[in-house]
Amino acid sequence: MLRTDDLTAILKDKHADIDQYFERYEGELLEADMGKYLCALLEKHGLQKKDLIFASGRERSYCYQLLNGTRRNPSRDMLLAIALGLHFTCDETQTMLRIAGLSPLYPRIRRDAVILQQLAAGKSLYECNDRLAACGEVMIG
Repeated sequence: MLRTDDLTAILKDKHADIDQYFERYEGELLEADMGKYLCALLEKHGLQKKDLIFASGRERSYCYQLLNGTRRNPSRDMLLAIALGLHFTCDETQTMLRIAGLSPLYPRIRRDAVILQQLAAGKSLYECNDRLAACGEVMIG
């Protein structure tokens, strides 16, 4: 799995070069597929597709399109709702956002910092939205 820590370690080495990172993860970079990644996470966490449907609050057909790879443009908030609903880790969530071509959570952005903290604490979508509202930030819709 692609890891920011691996890239950081390579870039800190004065004699290394980013090509090493791309060589190591070439297959994953080229074959990144949201449906496959979500299915792998469901399996890793011992969850079923119905759990994703419930967590996302979206129609069953939408979720199956996402899992099958036919839905190619889920929103950032949709993926964050899934991540919080299924208690994905921060790394899993960041990877999911990257695969979708969306901006990762950035701790210097207040809303993103709250979401990262809630993910790290294993909070639910509802708890995260409560915290976002308490901080005067836009809730995950």
